[in-house]
Amino acid sequence: MVFVVEYRSFGMLATLPRSLGEELRPYVGHAAAAMIKQVQRSVSAYSLPLRGVFGRVLVVSCERAVQHYVDCIGDPDVPHDRWIEFYRLRGRTEFAEGRGLEPLHDSATVGARAAWRAMRPIVRGLRVGPDVIALAAESVFVYVDELCATTIEGYQEAEAKAAGAIPLRRRRLLELISQAPEGSACSIASLAKGAGWRVPETAAMVALQRTPGAPGFPAHLLDDTVLHDLDSTEPYLLTADPDTDLAPLKDGMDGWRAAVSPVVPLTDSPAALRTARRALLLTSEDAPGPIVWCRDHLATLWLLAEDFLGAELAKQSLDPFSSLSEKQQARLSETLLAWLETRGGAPDIAQRLGVHPQTVRNRLRQLEDLFGDRLKDADDRLGMHLALRAQRLMRALRPDEGEPGS
Repeated sequence: MVFVVEYRSFGMLATLPRSLGEELRPYVGHAAAAMIKQVQRSVSAYSLPLRGVFGRVLVVSCERAVQHYVDCIGDPDVPHDRWIEFYRLRGRTEFAEGRGLEPLHDSATVGARAAWRAMRPIVRGLRVGPDVIALAAESVFVYVDELCATTIEGYQEAEAKAAGAIPLRRRRLLELISQAPEGSACSIASLAKGAGWRVPETAAMVALQRTPGAPGFPAHLLDDTVLHDLDSTEPYLLTADPDTDLAPLKDGMDGWRAAVSPVVPLTDSPAALRTARRALLLTSEDAPGPIVWCRDHLATLWLLAEDFLGAELAKQSLDPFSSLSEKQQARLSETLLAWLETRGGAPDIAQRLGVHPQTVRNRLRQLEDLFGDRLKDADDRLGMHLALRAQRLMRALRPDEGEPGS
């Protein structure tokens, strides 16, 4: 089955000055060579020696991509039939050689960037206007997305002749959405048509975790609109309506845990999946219920989004503590956090900490000696507060790691 791709890039290229195409023509080989080099360097599936069918297909694909792009500049009458058929054939070849759509898409993306980097100094040297440069740059990535969609058509033609085509397409679609949705709208749309799946504007990513000895995941409870990969080492789902789609799982996830990201635009799916997987790591296996909703833990997830950022914030905001012993750090940290959270006097803070007010006064004087005017600066106080909250959360999650500074 062939799905029609709307080739918007051809119209964009036709509006560029024809003289630009003539000026770029001598550099087609240079740009194609840059593409091939970067693809082989960046995409492991294409790092093989340029020999046999593999070598010919990769080299000719890059050369034709650049050549046709340049041919289309300023010329609305360039025929596209042979170009389209070639990249459909490329898709069939990729399927026959056992490569998936992820390396295919990655190779096109990194190749396009390499070609544009190679051509950009030449374009700028022609002294064309910034609007022409902007349109040329935009057209490169629209063109590549449409090239990918055309290749997917051929891939799906070959795949349709194999058993289990639809489930495989849905898994390939989920991989593409979860790894590289930005700038891939055309590719996603083509793959979704072949998978019989309607592309939503927003969705949630659901990270799954299986305990040892647990039975298989109850995928039969899911609606057909839910995409899933249950066979990878980090299984996950995509759902446009998590509250409805996951409701049947409430009492059926024997030995499984799930973390549900917020509902986000499809282009934010990779970040949403990282957040959901982070939530699984940060929540205990004995948490109430098998499903963790990230929307209920946004502050914690944000504070602990990257360990190194929390450590860097603590280093900058709490640097006066570095000269103190671990016990001194612990006592003054809890006092400083209580003061930042309450801005109360010594009696209030003492009651909160369960110590004598005079003890709090002594600690507050030490904090004034250590931090000085930084305690009066709103930005500094915010940094201290966030760093201390992050440290407290990490101690709660990892009690065996001890107090600050341990």
